[in-house]
Amino acid sequence: MAELRLGPLLRYVDANSATVWVETDRPCEVRISCADGAGGAERTWQVAGHHYALVPVTGLTPGSETPYQVLLNEPGAPPGGSGERVWPLPDGRFPVSTIRTLPASGDDLLSIAFGSCRWSAPPAKAAHDPIGPDALDTLAAALAAEPDRQRPDVLLLLGDQVYADQTSEATARALADRRDLTEPPWKQVADYEEYTHLYHESWLDPEVRWLLSTVPSCMIFDDHDVIDDWNTSAAWLARMRTTSWWHERIVGGLMSYWVHQHLGNLSPAELAVDELYTRVRAAADGTDLVRDFAVRADADPAATRWSYRRDLGRVRLVMIDTRASRVLEEGGRAMLDKAEGEWLRQAVLDGRRDYDHLLLGSSLPWLMPHLIHAAEGWNAALCAGERGPRWARAGELLRQRADLEHWPAFPESFAALTELIAEAGSGPHAPATVCVLSGDVHHAYVAEPHWRDAGRPPTSRVLQLTCSPVHNGIPGALRAGFRFGWSRSGRLLGKLLARHGRVGRPPVTWRRTGGPWFGNQLMTLTLTGRTARIALDQAHRAKRSGGARLVTVWRDEVAGARVAGDTEGAVRSARGTDRAKSG
Repeated sequence: MAELRLGPLLRYVDANSATVWVETDRPCEVRISCADGAGGAERTWQVAGHHYALVPVTGLTPGSETPYQVLLNEPGAPPGGSGERVWPLPDGRFPVSTIRTLPASGDDLLSIAFGSCRWSAPPAKAAHDPIGPDALDTLAAALAAEPDRQRPDVLLLLGDQVYADQTSEATARALADRRDLTEPPWKQVADYEEYTHLYHESWLDPEVRWLLSTVPSCMIFDDHDVIDDWNTSAAWLARMRTTSWWHERIVGGLMSYWVHQHLGNLSPAELAVDELYTRVRAAADGTDLVRDFAVRADADPAATRWSYRRDLGRVRLVMIDTRASRVLEEGGRAMLDKAEGEWLRQAVLDGRRDYDHLLLGSSLPWLMPHLIHAAEGWNAALCAGERGPRWARAGELLRQRADLEHWPAFPESFAALTELIAEAGSGPHAPATVCVLSGDVHHAYVAEPHWRDAGRPPTSRVLQLTCSPVHNGIPGALRAGFRFGWSRSGRLLGKLLARHGRVGRPPVTWRRTGGPWFGNQLMTLTLTGRTARIALDQAHRAKRSGGARLVTVWRDEVAGARVAGDTEGAVRSARGTDRAKSG
């Protein structure tokens, strides 16, 4: 009988339908059977010797929760046969997986947890994980132990779901069975097959496997899903393309992202009209089709779109690709190419009266510590030749070594995003809040902008919410650097850099209203009506039991209307009145 190799992952969910992703060990029919009679079935399709299915589940009831099972039928079995149950697992370690649909009205409470940067490998020889408990593991354990505990309605994974360039000892051993690790790319992954090992290592973690089976997830990549500093600059890309291994790495990375992450971001209606997905499902072997797609996507970023939009009741989520759609040539550098920028504008502004909250998912923060923002703008000016060719060469070297490639490193793109946020947050149909959700920088913080043009500030509350990592570390020197970057002295140093680079003032100022926090963590937005509540939960090691627990270290409530005369911003800190709450 066919067996379940990976999954199930509950991906898309709306009021009436859902999708469930699985990998099996051979061709078969995958059937999802829900306790309330809803369900769906799909034949597997093949890529590089692996067998996958993304099963649409229909007939669900709005605002309901129903347990489900995964059953596998052999290829020759009659369609819709009972099949062999492969999920839930027989050990009974976790509660049964369920599908919880959105309410039909869209007015109910919605809880969204998010974070990024999860290095999934367990500690090899240490008694305790040296980088601390995994926040996703800890959340799963808490939900499993307390079935009545409020769980997220959606989980946003904002990049670095796998680390292709920083593999574990177990992965390195698996790679060594295939090739000589003294040759490039050494202990980094080389191709699609090696990427599949990363996903197995990450998603077969028992706690995370159960969590992803019962909480819908939206994903977008960041650099480590391919390689550190992916698409930093034209010079960086030219250098990578001279290596013997880069082409296979990027092709394997884009192929595996399409299979494991991207498809699940799409609704059943979008999947039905996706030409590549239709062809792969119909093919005996879709490997060449997906590979050709990845080659085109690498050669021409405009050939595909990884960004997407989801409407979750009265909440609009727009996930932005900040890696693959960049324009890297000096003189025209942009975080998003023209077509991507036009798509983003339409995704944000279309039907504004239909949502109360706008969430922009960007793996890279829009608002950063002031010194880092200034340093990236200064560096961009140097690389563009503002101080001559000698400074330009030094600037390019610094850009690549210091990871100066966030939104501020693309000044025109930063200004365009700022203008779009202001437009979305203004006028009679402005949402209550506009929140930019980000990760990447291995610490968490909340920042709020103030528009320099006092006559045109948005009426929406606008917040930068950054949460990272889910499970990773940060050197002490970088912690100190981030703290300094937020300080008054760091801001003054940034002004000196901007003056040297002849960089104009950004269209907004901003202040940090929460953080910085360091540790393995998740941030949760709870949205109801035109109000948003924010909480930051960290995974702390329990001293007595040796396990882990979630501790709420900060929370705030954000009202949906600006108070007349309030020049300080939206967030009223509750740090003085809220006690840390452990779960």
